[in-house]
Amino acid sequence: MYMSRRVTIKEYSQGQSVLFLESMEAYIAPDALVRLISAIVDQLDLTSVMESYTGGGCSCYSPRMLLKVLFYGYLNNLYSCRKIARAMEENIHFMWLSGKQFSKYNTINNFRSLHLKDTVNDLFTQVVILLVEMDYLSLREQYIDGTKLESRANKYTFVWKKSVEKNKAKLETKIRSILQEIETGIASDNLPDDDPSTPIDSEELLERVAQMNRENKSRKEQKQLDEITNKFIPKLAEYEQKLSVCGERNSYSKTDPDATFMRMKEDAMKNGQTKPGYNLQISTAKQFI
Repeated sequence: MYMSRRVTIKEYSQGQSVLFLESMEAYIAPDALVRLISAIVDQLDLTSVMESYTGGGCSCYSPRMLLKVLFYGYLNNLYSCRKIARAMEENIHFMWLSGKQFSKYNTINNFRSLHLKDTVNDLFTQVVILLVEMDYLSLREQYIDGTKLESRANKYTFVWKKSVEKNKAKLETKIRSILQEIETGIASDNLPDDDPSTPIDSEELLERVAQMNRENKSRKEQKQLDEITNKFIPKLAEYEQKLSVCGERNSYSKTDPDATFMRMKEDAMKNGQTKPGYNLQISTAKQFI
């Protein structure tokens, strides 16, 4: 005859009160990644972050706590402020990091956009240095890979550095010719001659034109100075601004200055057409990016 065994169920009482509050420390594994994040952020110098606060008003959440939450969220592919705020209420690791403080999503967003925008690069540099000092990383070996990402910028909004330099040189030649003609015609003919190989600066040119305007000039010379002031100087300033945006690059997009024109892996027309995009380079070592 078959005898069934008695089923024993553990006692379950949802919302049961306890006399002694338990610490969340016991629920976090000793080797959990969240402990490493907390230890690293505790050693960061947050002076630059604190300087971004204006003071006054109500009390603020600890920048160090918010930074821990953000870093751990990024490591878990959580980039949305709403999802991070929800994780602070639902995920025990986030609760441990925040000390059971539950901030709103707009608080996280304001911290990220207002206080980390100009300091996050310095913080990540400190993180790499700390990882090296803690023997998690060695900078002797790094693995670098890159890929090209196409920008949404219009492909007809390009600015080419060589073209700008060529047009700027032509404009400088024309300006030198007019200045030399005016200087020859006015009484103050002892001004230093321009070196053709020296680029003309728009601000210096503006001061020089202002000085010439104080001299006695003919109607033709005044017309030439007006042309330099109203036409050539703004154009020269435009070329200077474009070259400044280009920097060391060969081109950029007018609607997305961060995008450079380059050949992509996918070329539907098979004609080597360049498109605005980014060349993303990532370095990794021991699974740290």
